[in-house]
Amino acid sequence: MKKLILSTIVALSVAFSCQAKKTELSLHLQQGKSYTQVMNSHINIDQQVQGRQMKIQMDIKGSMTYHVTAVTAAGYDMDVQYDSLSMSMQMPMGNRSFSSESNDPSDIFSSILKSMKNRPFQVKMTPKGKITEVKNLDKLFESMFADFPQLPEQQKAQMKAQLVRSYGEDAFKGNVEMTLAIYPDKPVSKGDTWVVENKQKSGMPVEITTTYTYKADEANDYLITGDSKLQTSNPDQFVENNGMQMKYNMDGTMTSEIRVDKTTGWIKEAKLKQEMQGTTTVKANAQMPNDMQIPMTMHNDMTFTDK
Repeated sequence: MKKLILSTIVALSVAFSCQAKKTELSLHLQQGKSYTQVMNSHINIDQQVQGRQMKIQMDIKGSMTYHVTAVTAAGYDMDVQYDSLSMSMQMPMGNRSFSSESNDPSDIFSSILKSMKNRPFQVKMTPKGKITEVKNLDKLFESMFADFPQLPEQQKAQMKAQLVRSYGEDAFKGNVEMTLAIYPDKPVSKGDTWVVENKQKSGMPVEITTTYTYKADEANDYLITGDSKLQTSNPDQFVENNGMQMKYNMDGTMTSEIRVDKTTGWIKEAKLKQEMQGTTTVKANAQMPNDMQIPMTMHNDMTFTDK
């Protein structure tokens, strides 16, 4: 009987100690160190435009370096730069591709992407991966267009607007926080869940509510999974996109599987799958007397790695 009681006490002690073990999931970056993020996004859009089906496939790739210039009480000061950028589109009206690695001087948009490389801008990031400040990213766009005096001003304005939507402050914050602003505000045990809310403001504005789960403690990584609900913001409000007034009424889901480096908290690999469906409305204009509704479904497979 004594042995039984003793073994029960030992088992309970082990169980309680395991239950009490908590892990602080957050970034632990070092001053003077650089960290890389490589993004690949494969997007399929299926839409009905005036009764005709239109399918679009896009591939967007980019590599960025984050250099920690200071570690502060609030988190990290960083110099961030684009290392490479590319995008390709397959559309009914033809295929297009652009790359910062192109050496064709007649390919203006690729030349502009090339000019974005190695131009640092400044970022402040919390240990939980939230971006609290972005400086000099707007100046990057201004300065790089100075390298193309041959472009008409109207064309410069159109290209700049397109680049700001894809790579500007709002797009940058949204993409970074989708993979880095994932951490709980307190230590957690395996199996624990927490909720994080993010907003993407570029292009189609989307509110993202994600329930994350601390799934596994592996040899060198922590495994975190996420289940997200997506909803476009202000579905009755028109916003400008490619020179047109548009409003979005879409919702969907996203699943995430994220491997985090135990030492640094930096994302080693993240796989995200996003599904959305709904309607886009183009506001009536001089060429189109009535609003045009476009039913749409969108599937986006994204991967983020540290090399």
